[in-house]
Amino acid sequence: MSELFYPHGGGAELATYLYAKLLSERGFRIVVVTNRFDGEPSISKSENMTVRRLALFEGSGSMKYSTLLRTDVLLSSAIKRLIAWADVVYIPRFWFSAILLAKAYKKTVVTHLHDYIPVCPLSNLFDVSKNVTCNKKRFVCSQKCIYAYERASNRSFLGAMESTLLNSTFGWFYTKLIGLSDAVVCVSKAQKHLILENHAILPSKVYVIYNPLPYITETSLEVQGDDFGYFGGPSYMKGFHVLYKAAALVKSIKPVIIHATKFSNASKQGELLNHLGILTYGKLGHEEYRALYKQIRTVIIPSVWAEPLPYVVSEAVMGGRIVIASRVGGIPEQVEGCEGTFLFEPGDYKALAKDILYVGSLSKEKTVELGAKNREFILKKFNNEKIVGEFIGLLKKVID
Repeated sequence: MSELFYPHGGGAELATYLYAKLLSERGFRIVVVTNRFDGEPSISKSENMTVRRLALFEGSGSMKYSTLLRTDVLLSSAIKRLIAWADVVYIPRFWFSAILLAKAYKKTVVTHLHDYIPVCPLSNLFDVSKNVTCNKKRFVCSQKCIYAYERASNRSFLGAMESTLLNSTFGWFYTKLIGLSDAVVCVSKAQKHLILENHAILPSKVYVIYNPLPYITETSLEVQGDDFGYFGGPSYMKGFHVLYKAAALVKSIKPVIIHATKFSNASKQGELLNHLGILTYGKLGHEEYRALYKQIRTVIIPSVWAEPLPYVVSEAVMGGRIVIASRVGGIPEQVEGCEGTFLFEPGDYKALAKDILYVGSLSKEKTVELGAKNREFILKKFNNEKIVGEFIGLLKKVID
């Protein structure tokens, strides 16, 4: 049960799709319950997987509390029949209200975490007011922290106040619901450590299974240009402010081109950023994205929050690109051993600028060589056969 399902959403939804596909290919019967957007069929089937789309909400903004408002859907006869049919109810995102219904039917529940929601209602475990990863053992963020985050995310005063009230009151509720799961899957050891450090879930219930690798076509491996890429938009959490400062420093020494996507007002923002060599784009379609990717030989991930295991890193390394990223969250765990990766302390724009200049000085041949080594390494480290095998082993364990 997932509010969004690929191609909607981000990395969590991509991981959910890959697990569903890999399991269905191995004979598991999978039914995905998700939102229905305009132009989509109510039901679609392929192999052993059925996707049932329901009218849950409009748009694809924050989904965190959306399903709490749709008890009519959760308690419908159709959903009850599905839960009664299932061996396992799998919650890969925010549909935690389904845990209570599943347990009422004495069903096994597996919750998959792609963030830090059991210990942080904002899901990121990052205190914007102090610019640090939270290490205080608490279940609910302070209202000051929530408000600072929303304002840093360009929310209006009223929007920030609404979020502060909602998250500071309902945040603890999701922690309690997740604790009812039979198993909780983390996507990295770093994520597990931070969650257990805050005593939100019994350690015996928490497992680490890396996300499956995405599918990369041969054409995506082509490197035609010498540019850099950044795919986090103007987000503070993704570290755009760090990239901005680094780009200003780099420009004074050697001009580079940085392609930056997911800017909602790309043309207006582009006027302000082009002088730094940052070319902005909106949200690109699949083919547009692939065409742009060919011009990029290095991907920059300057996140300030402890991203558990970002797919942008996996895709870059699999795609034969060099990676420059923050040493935070699960990223070091993800790229450890990759020769063509360069890590800097989160927020250190001077170190980022230094890495950009160094990578920019490498020859095309050296860049391609390092990219090829990255791809070879990650395909061995994150083998999909092994990953799905571990997931199936977990399912068997919790069902028995």
